[in-house]
Amino acid sequence: MAFQKPSHTFTKIHLKALHTNNFKILFALSFTVFINTLSFAQDIPKKGKTIERSKETLTINADSIIAPELSEKSQDTTLTDSVKPKKELLEHTVKYHATDYTRFNKTEHKLYLHNEATIDYGDMNIAAGTIVIDYTNNTVHAKGITDTINGYTQKPVFTQGSNVVEPDSIIFNTKTKKALIYNSQTEQGEGTVIAKVTKKQNDSVYFLKEAKYTTAEDLDDPEYYFRLRKAKIVPGKKIVTGFTNLYIYDVPTPVALPFGFFPQSEKQTSGLIIPSFGEQNNRGYFLQNGGYYFAISDYVDLAVLGDYYTNGSYGMRLESTYAKRYKFRGNVGFRYENLITSERGFPDYARNTIYNIRWSHSQDSKASPNSRFSASVNLGSSKYYRNSINQINSGSFLNNTLASSVSYSKTFLGEPSVNFSLTATHSQNTNTETINMTLPTFQGSVGRIYPFVPKTGSKKGIFQNINLQYSVRGENRISTTDEFFFKSEMFDDARAGFQHSIPLSTNFKLFKYFSVSASTNYNEVWTFKTEKQTYNAFEKQKETETLNGFDAFRTYNFSTSLGTTVYGMFNFEKEGTDRKIKAIRHVVRPSISYNINPAFDKYYETAEVVNADGLTQGELDAIYENVNLEYSRFQNGIFGSPNKNFSSSMGISVSNNLEAKVRDKDSTATEAKKIILLNNLNFSTSYNFAGDSLQWSPVRMSGGTQFFNNKMSVNFGATLDPYALDNNNNRIDKFNFDNGGSLFRLTSANLTTSWSISSKNGKSKDKSNDRGIQENIRSGGRDDDMFGVSEDFANQQFSEEGEESDDAENGLYSYSIPWSLRIAYAVNYSNSRRENQISSHSLMFSGDVKLSDKWSIGYSSGYDLKNAGFTYTQLRFERDLKSWRMNFSWIPFSDRTSWNFFIGIKSSMLKDLKYEKRRQPDIQL
Repeated sequence: MAFQKPSHTFTKIHLKALHTNNFKILFALSFTVFINTLSFAQDIPKKGKTIERSKETLTINADSIIAPELSEKSQDTTLTDSVKPKKELLEHTVKYHATDYTRFNKTEHKLYLHNEATIDYGDMNIAAGTIVIDYTNNTVHAKGITDTINGYTQKPVFTQGSNVVEPDSIIFNTKTKKALIYNSQTEQGEGTVIAKVTKKQNDSVYFLKEAKYTTAEDLDDPEYYFRLRKAKIVPGKKIVTGFTNLYIYDVPTPVALPFGFFPQSEKQTSGLIIPSFGEQNNRGYFLQNGGYYFAISDYVDLAVLGDYYTNGSYGMRLESTYAKRYKFRGNVGFRYENLITSERGFPDYARNTIYNIRWSHSQDSKASPNSRFSASVNLGSSKYYRNSINQINSGSFLNNTLASSVSYSKTFLGEPSVNFSLTATHSQNTNTETINMTLPTFQGSVGRIYPFVPKTGSKKGIFQNINLQYSVRGENRISTTDEFFFKSEMFDDARAGFQHSIPLSTNFKLFKYFSVSASTNYNEVWTFKTEKQTYNAFEKQKETETLNGFDAFRTYNFSTSLGTTVYGMFNFEKEGTDRKIKAIRHVVRPSISYNINPAFDKYYETAEVVNADGLTQGELDAIYENVNLEYSRFQNGIFGSPNKNFSSSMGISVSNNLEAKVRDKDSTATEAKKIILLNNLNFSTSYNFAGDSLQWSPVRMSGGTQFFNNKMSVNFGATLDPYALDNNNNRIDKFNFDNGGSLFRLTSANLTTSWSISSKNGKSKDKSNDRGIQENIRSGGRDDDMFGVSEDFANQQFSEEGEESDDAENGLYSYSIPWSLRIAYAVNYSNSRRENQISSHSLMFSGDVKLSDKWSIGYSSGYDLKNAGFTYTQLRFERDLKSWRMNFSWIPFSDRTSWNFFIGIKSSMLKDLKYEKRRQPDIQL
């Protein structure tokens, strides 16, 4: 029989009435499915009536369960009893639902839930087509529904916390708390376990028979899997298996293990890093980039990696990354290689040690708005990137400079504000092996002060705009070489000093259209080292003695400038016509400046002549006449020496900008399209009124523009000298025009251009975030792939998948091949002393070709047009194998001829399952 649907949702249940109230029996029976998670057994009543429900949801509220009323005596006994009372029967709300019907069969002692049946209790949920609770055998059976149209549908989905199991069917035993799960699919970490039979021992242990473990997306036909004959799963922690081997498209491979262990931790964990192996001709077999990863905490980690070669060479890498949200992030790296060439006793035997230190630190802007700390360090051996044989450095060996900067700045708010900063810098030329450092540089400044500004209103006029500032700069500058780097000798020739500057300036409008500015500047330089020069008459050379002690000099100057902006518009469209070019706008910004620098010859003196015994007065006079003995004791100071000669000069500059309005190709556009013809075209020169000769400085011209919707940028420059050369190619005080030549001599010129193009269905991809490009930037190289990228494929992160085209999603063949091309061209001309030659002329290019959705080719190369030869060339091939990735890199020629083949699983958990084969170049040290 069936009851009417109750009008209320929550029903109070008295435990003492549990055997007599048939309606309440229904809820107790439904709760048995969750017994395995609650860790206690509940007896199911043996009596009851058949109950049917159609399209309803029944709920038991844990708060609605009322215990039997107790007498006062029993209440007092409970209150004084030392034994703690038992927990309430239900701790959560029990809910179950079925779309078609909910029926309790008295004869079979079973509860049936049919069509979209669900049961919820706490963090546990079962959803299936059919759920049957057999309270005689204490079992719960969940399965799908079979029909002739859709087949087997509504398979069970068992959810407990974050664990989800999707089997064909599942059987629970509510007393033993065990379960049998058939044909289940369970996500474990990054992978999925597909098992024919799974035995749930308890909440934390599962046993499997004939299972598959894979990270493939297509679980119906995975491209690879590990066959697990027998396995044990601890959800969220580990998978332990007996004999297992790799299958590729159901074909067994010889890649097998007597036992396997798959960690499933959701947090980062420490563990071994499997090395790559290979062979090099002059160093033998090797293992590279193997070591151990330390998951120190949620904020910092450490990877210790090493290389070993059978001829005795070895290398070591320490890489650490740290981060704290809304505070800072960074990474630290140390690399060291001890390289041996040939064998001991042979004439070509050599040993070389190289190292590199890198540190990058950035502070979140929210951490401290008024102070900031940042670091970008890249220093070490000048030959490190050139001689390193680790493939991670392959994209950086063309670097010729290393640079570092560590800075801290702070602002003190107020009126005026005060700022200061401390910076340590490092610059290293890897060709000359010279190193320049500042340890540290101190800079302080006081905000601009307007002493005559009114309390209300804006600043107007020459007096109200008068303002002054104060700034100080202190440096401790060091120049050394690789030989003395990190040694005490590097500090022997260190120079230190301070420079104080107080500029006073103002600006105003003249005749409405002209802007005038005027300023005077006071400088004071403090130094702690000066020099004294003498002339050794016997050796016929100058000798310099360094004097330690405080000294200072003071200078000042004056400057003013006058400028304006002129706009010109040229209209080409007449009434009734529709020309392509409608108008051109020309913006001209001329400027004239005047500067006065007084002569501070009081800081100059004449060197004393020593060892002059035996010289006649005439010989001494000849020394004073023919030898320049004048010097300044500050001339080798950190901020230079004061100006000796009076200077009164005028500067002239003109900047141009050209824009055009053209008819838009889009017929629906209502306005003309604006394009840039010349981004800038600048001319500048100066005239020295106080000079005796060569008063005009060369005219410097620079400009730039963009073409093809800003995809191609062009920059150019030139230097034009108005003076002629003599027969010895020296400048003379005679205009080139008066010497029978042109108005100007072209002494130098340069042109650089870059162009990024792609096919219509291709994308000019921004590679600035690629791992290889980031490695180039951190190593001090280019922010593109013109010189190639790192070949450390085993350490790449494959989290970002390529976007597939619409044709690929539809399963159609795409007849077009997407491609992209990046070109950089540079040419330099030199003719300052009649060389009349191209000093450098090169073309670099890189790009990608996507042969299919899975195949792509990348290339980086160039051609030296002056020396007629190809530059460093790298070809890259990549194949997306769904769950796997294959890479091949090839350098076809040069002394770095090599290739590198890699195939491995994308999943970070299984990234050590890889194969890599390389042929490395034989680098001559």
